[in-house]
Amino acid sequence: MYSIKRHIEPVIERRAKNSKAIALTGPRQVGKSTLFRYLFSNVRQVTFDDDLLLSQANDDVGLFMLNNPAPLMIDEVQKCESIFNKLKIELDNTDAYGNYFLTGSQKLQLIESISESLAGRISLMEMEGLSLREIYNVDYNKHFIPSDDYLSSREAKLKKYKGDIWEIIHRGSYPELYANPEKEWVDFYQSYVKTYLERDVNHLLKAKNRLTFVKFMTSVAARTGQTVNYANIASEIEVSEVTVKEWISILERSGLIYILKPYTPSALTRAIKTPKLYFRDTGLCSYLTRWLTPETLKNGAMSGAMFETFVINEILKSYSNEGMDYDFDVFYYNGKDKKRIKTNGHEEEVDGEIDLIIHENGILYPIEIKMSTSPKANMASEFDVLDGVSDKKRGTGAIICMIDRKMYLRENLVALPLSYL
Repeated sequence: MYSIKRHIEPVIERRAKNSKAIALTGPRQVGKSTLFRYLFSNVRQVTFDDDLLLSQANDDVGLFMLNNPAPLMIDEVQKCESIFNKLKIELDNTDAYGNYFLTGSQKLQLIESISESLAGRISLMEMEGLSLREIYNVDYNKHFIPSDDYLSSREAKLKKYKGDIWEIIHRGSYPELYANPEKEWVDFYQSYVKTYLERDVNHLLKAKNRLTFVKFMTSVAARTGQTVNYANIASEIEVSEVTVKEWISILERSGLIYILKPYTPSALTRAIKTPKLYFRDTGLCSYLTRWLTPETLKNGAMSGAMFETFVINEILKSYSNEGMDYDFDVFYYNGKDKKRIKTNGHEEEVDGEIDLIIHENGILYPIEIKMSTSPKANMASEFDVLDGVSDKKRGTGAIICMIDRKMYLRENLVALPLSYL
């Protein structure tokens, strides 16, 4: 059911006109095949979730392609590795555009297959769950960056989001939950985990490991917004660190988590080099960690981490929906030294961390994410560490928080409500 306009839609339409093939990657059930069917309704569709079709393609990929000529849409294309070389031959022998429309829920595997066989022949894009802009029908599709130009253009399309944002954070971003508001939340995520295990990881796990893998997913979900600690997770679920690393890779390939790289230029000698981990959907994360209502999540121990996870994901979606890659543009920073700051007259010790750094055109934009409704300039006390990076310029910093309007805290520091994302 296609009921919410997706912001990546015009990007796909534009690239379909000048690309021989298009690949759309993203987690299961974010609407990839639904969008393709809507945009290219005259194109025949097959799916490699169908074991019979997958078996036919694996047995004789040439015969499969003969029986399914272009234009053709193939769901879960990464399941048939042999098809990529055949696609290369097919694309090399035509000058036509819009021949193949491919989707895959295993992002890293699909990227690897394309880079080996189809580099330069296919347009690759990423699709995530619904963004706030899509949920509230905001007609704006530029990636977030706290520059003067962005803030000015965003304000021209600003819309105040009604209701409690925790309803959205808890519900998650899968389109079915918005297309069908009566859908039971627990039932949806219970089915989602079951489908994910059966279709994406069952062949990688021994039968005895299925329950352990669910425990692992729950353990990882409880650590969203934290640095990756393989030993800690391994100890909790009683498996080896090697297994944890393999399973983390499975979640990343499936698009269920995002690994945020640390910013570690040589000038910042105190930088910690361990990456951070974020679940890609806060609804799934809430389900796994058993926060069963928006109210308990909002007031619970994970509220700060979940709010940060939600904001990080919204920023990443703003890149994907514009058809842009963000992997080499977003980072976080954490120094090895603790800092002491005063908040409401009380002094406390905190990590020297910058939640997110966006790098664009030689400028570093530092971002802090807080649940506070009263942002203070000292919340961004670590931003000045970026002045030590001699070959980069520090841009305007932002504190994204629960404030209801934009507020400058210093000339180069602005507090922003979620409506600016």
